[in-house]
Amino acid sequence: MKTLWTLALSCCLGGGVLAETDAAAEFARCVAPDAELRKLATGMKFTEGPVWVPRDGGYLVFSDIPADELKRWSATEGLSVFRQPSRNANGNILDRDGRLITCEHSGRRVSRLEADGTLTTLAESFEGRAFNSPNDATVAADGAIYFTDPDYGLRGQEREIDGCWVFRLDPKTKQVRVLVKDFDKPNGITLSPDGKRLYIADSGKPRHIRVLDVMADGSLSNSRVFCTIDPGVPDGIRCDADGRVWSSAGDGVKVFSPHGKLLGTIPVPESPANLCFGGADGKTLFITARTSLYAIDVLVKGHGVPASP
Repeated sequence: MKTLWTLALSCCLGGGVLAETDAAAEFARCVAPDAELRKLATGMKFTEGPVWVPRDGGYLVFSDIPADELKRWSATEGLSVFRQPSRNANGNILDRDGRLITCEHSGRRVSRLEADGTLTTLAESFEGRAFNSPNDATVAADGAIYFTDPDYGLRGQEREIDGCWVFRLDPKTKQVRVLVKDFDKPNGITLSPDGKRLYIADSGKPRHIRVLDVMADGSLSNSRVFCTIDPGVPDGIRCDADGRVWSSAGDGVKVFSPHGKLLGTIPVPESPANLCFGGADGKTLFITARTSLYAIDVLVKGHGVPASP
C-alpha cells in the first residue's frame, strides 16, 4: 500500500511538473511522509467553504450547498447542523471580531452572523443590481472583505451584473467597490500573510490562480498568473503562515511556494472543493471534498487561523 508521501510525490513527478529535490524537501517541511488523511464525515451532497471557529472548544463550520445547510463538526460532538436553511451558502470566513461571514448563493448576498445569533446583510447588490451568487471571501487586516461573484449559483434567477467580478466590501460603511472584471469564473480568494498580495482562483476556462498587488486604498494592480491547476480546476485556496499557497485540485490539494512553484500534492479520494487550516495549533488541514469532510495533520500553521481562547 502506498503511503501519502509516495502518492504525493508520484502525482507531481508523473505530471511532469516537479522533479527538483529542493521542492520535495520543502514539501516534506509542510507534510510529514507518514501523515494520514482521515475521513471525518460523509454522506453529504456537495461540501464547500470550511472555516475553523476557536470558540467552545473549537469546531469547523462548512457548507453543504445543495442541502441548503451549514454543517458543524467537532472532535467531541461529530457532525451536526449549524444552520438550515443557509440560502445555499458557499464560502465562509471569520471577520476580525470572530463573526462568521458567509457568501450565499441563492441569497445572493454576503451575510454576517452576529453574537446574538441574528443575521446581518452586509451587501446584496452593486449600484442597485443584485449580485450573481457570492462564492468565497477573505478578510483584510483593516476588516475589508474581498469576495468573488461568479454565476454558478444563479440557477435560473435573473442575472443583473454584466460579468463575474471581484468586489471589496467595507463592512463599516457598506460601500462595495468592483476591483476586477476580467476573470471568467472567479472563485477561491485569499490574502498573503503580509496582506500585500491577493490570490484569486479562476475555475473557468483559464484554470489558473492569479495574484494581484494590494494598494494602500484597497485597490488591486499588477495582475499576473501565479500557477495553473491540472488536473481539475482551482477552487478553494488558502495561504499558510509562511506564504505558501494551498489549492484544491482534481486529484487532491496542491501546495505551491510563494513564487508559484509546485511543491507537492496531498491526494484525496474525492476531488476537493475547498480547504482551511484549523485545530488547536492551526496545523490541521480540513478538506471539503464532494460528499465528505477530510482532515490531515500538517507541519505548518495556516495564515490567519484564530487562536483558541
